[in-house]
Amino acid sequence: MKIKTLFLDIGGVILTNGWDHVSRQKAVVHFGLDREEFDDRHDLTFDTYELGKLTLDEYLLNVLFYKERQFTQEDFKDFIFAQSQPIPGALDYFKTIKAKYQLRVVALNNEPKDINEYRIKTFDLNSLFDCYVSSCYVGMRKPDPGIYHMTCDISNTDPAHALYIDDRDMYIEIAKSLGIQSLHYKGLDLAREEIKQFEFL
Repeated sequence: MKIKTLFLDIGGVILTNGWDHVSRQKAVVHFGLDREEFDDRHDLTFDTYELGKLTLDEYLLNVLFYKERQFTQEDFKDFIFAQSQPIPGALDYFKTIKAKYQLRVVALNNEPKDINEYRIKTFDLNSLFDCYVSSCYVGMRKPDPGIYHMTCDISNTDPAHALYIDDRDMYIEIAKSLGIQSLHYKGLDLAREEIKQFEFL
């Protein structure tokens, strides 16, 4: 079936991950945090934050600023935002694919609202994406099958006419089980070659 819509993850495909375990462990070292305490409180809070039910300030209050610190919330927020960096060439490549085949491009990602909106603005993601089916906006997160169904509905795309690209293998498996054509992203150079196996309208 020919592709007319791209469903793209952002973290790990277009940009580095926004606030993953690697970034958090950097924060542990940088701010001198108790690793176990920080991880435990993050794990208890993050799902709610990623679903858009907490602001970044509320998340930080629960995870860190329930007691006095030697740094401020602004210091920590600046550190979080600084973890987002472009994957060289990725944004331009997918913009080229979009223009060449006249595709709709939809972000299908798990991300807290503050981080998501920072990334959209800072890296001009609106130049690629037509809309964002992000966990913080829709109240669902991958691997919930509902978020995949919603992405098809919002983009008015039959699953067979969509190509979903993500760096997480489990999310790819779920998309495939729903009839969505999928590509496990293992780097831009490989993706350039693998995407040639798909037919576009």
